[in-house]
Amino acid sequence: MLTRRRVLGYSALAPAVLAQNRFFTSPAQSQAALRLAVIGNSYVYGSNLQIMADRFLVGYPHEGDWHVPNVKIVSLYVEPKPGAAHRTAADLSAGRAKEFGIRQCRNIPDALRCGGDQLAVDAVLSVVEQGDYPRNHKGQILYPRYDFFEQCSQVFAEDKRAVPYFNHDSLSFSFHRAKSMVDASERLKFPLMAGSSLPFTWRLPETDIPLGARIQEAIMVCPFDGMEFDALEAMQCMLERRRGGETGVKAVQLLEGDDVWSAAESGRWSKAVLSSAMSRSDAPLGLTLLDGRMQDMATSGVLPQLVKDPAAYCIEYIDGTRATLLKLDGADRNFTFSASVPEHGFIATQFFRAPVPNVNYSAQLTAKIEQMFFTGAASYPVRRTLLTTGILEAAVNSRNRFNQRVETPQLAVKYQPPSESQYART
Repeated sequence: MLTRRRVLGYSALAPAVLAQNRFFTSPAQSQAALRLAVIGNSYVYGSNLQIMADRFLVGYPHEGDWHVPNVKIVSLYVEPKPGAAHRTAADLSAGRAKEFGIRQCRNIPDALRCGGDQLAVDAVLSVVEQGDYPRNHKGQILYPRYDFFEQCSQVFAEDKRAVPYFNHDSLSFSFHRAKSMVDASERLKFPLMAGSSLPFTWRLPETDIPLGARIQEAIMVCPFDGMEFDALEAMQCMLERRRGGETGVKAVQLLEGDDVWSAAESGRWSKAVLSSAMSRSDAPLGLTLLDGRMQDMATSGVLPQLVKDPAAYCIEYIDGTRATLLKLDGADRNFTFSASVPEHGFIATQFFRAPVPNVNYSAQLTAKIEQMFFTGAASYPVRRTLLTTGILEAAVNSRNRFNQRVETPQLAVKYQPPSESQYART
């Protein structure tokens, strides 16, 4: 458990980390509360910014205890809504700032310097979501995650000191921009993490791909429109454990409509692997809701009746591994995964999503973020999120090229996974 005692114990790790980083100084060297700057764009009930910032304000449930981080949010920047003269009644930022003595800032450099002329925080939490942002010609929402990061890294460079940075969700709508974010963190030598909560939630059942195993094929089921990135992150945290570690993606193709079902008939993705994945669900739709009748939806032929807008993200990895993310809104309500692993058969699980308001599965990610803030070492590779960011963009490019297969030489992203599985245990 990430307790105060464990946080103080991080001081044993800090010197080794600091020896490689002339900018970064860790609060693990003292008992002083870590000074956190929070930047984002939507501090309303149920937003990821509200959920994650509040965890650092009041604590969160973790491993059978209520954990209160030794963290003080000292500054808060919430981007004004475009065209809005003042915040809406739903906005919680002013109330939280007054209740917890947080400085509300007019811009991002001010949030990092807390009114002074030098960096005055120990870590940065960035959560950018929702919002009325424009779209580009490919239909991508132009979230300013890269812009927020660039302003922070400019402060780091100017003040000759850098601190850990967490970016919630994808790094950017653009792989090129995402890559420049990772490059900047390496150049300025500060830890950077990003991504979704889904890789760290409970799994039903508790299982993982054995480290170094061979994978023939994998399927991830995404049951909701708009959560494809979360599903890609969950699938990638499984696939990266295969033999040789991650070596990147060779090509991506997005199939839609009837082409999704035709791909199954031609063997592009396996009904058997999908059947294994969906067997881990406890929230199937269709006949199960009508009369309680269970069925193997992957092979019974009912999916085309239930799913109005199916999509298949067909991913070819450089090492020959094949994976498919199936968006099956209307057939299920669970995120499920299965992989065909020689010598192990099917390895299948459900990525559990706890309900509001606690949303406990994201507390597991918060613990990883807190660990990075105190140790100055990333809890998992940011290149995982760099790769999933690129896969998502490649799928958009495929759609804009009439669903053609798109080769992705830029996605030769290499990294090794954490040796220890990082999902929550019961």
